[in-house]
Amino acid sequence: MHLAYPAVLAALLFCTGLYGVLARRNAILVLMSVELMLNAVNLNLVAFDVWLRDRLHSGQALTLFTIAIAAAEIGIGLAIVLAVYRNRGSSEVDRLRDTAETDEAETVPAGDDEADAVTDPEDQATAAAGKAKKAEATP
Repeated sequence: MHLAYPAVLAALLFCTGLYGVLARRNAILVLMSVELMLNAVNLNLVAFDVWLRDRLHSGQALTLFTIAIAAAEIGIGLAIVLAVYRNRGSSEVDRLRDTAETDEAETVPAGDDEADAVTDPEDQATAAAGKAKKAEATP
């Protein structure tokens, strides 16, 4: 078997996954692109294992570990994406920067009602949903 064929295919898969990670805004598509990149690595590991005729098949063993890690990554990643989607209503990666805590939040007094006033209509819907969840959580 020629090593060039699987190596070129793996390079194309990896470049496609890299493009997907860099160009996509949806978090689920970014996770799928990461999986595509991991599959390109798995293809390289198996191809080099066959080409080198390794008796221990260490390339195939590493591929099994990579598949297990990829499954765990998808499980945790999808759980995070679903939690963000439930809280924000969107799974766009660019909007995830809004979840970071800033120094402004620490300086605003907790009991100030004027600080709770939101001018952006989209933020008003998010703030109203958050207040409703707090009201449901308190007995």
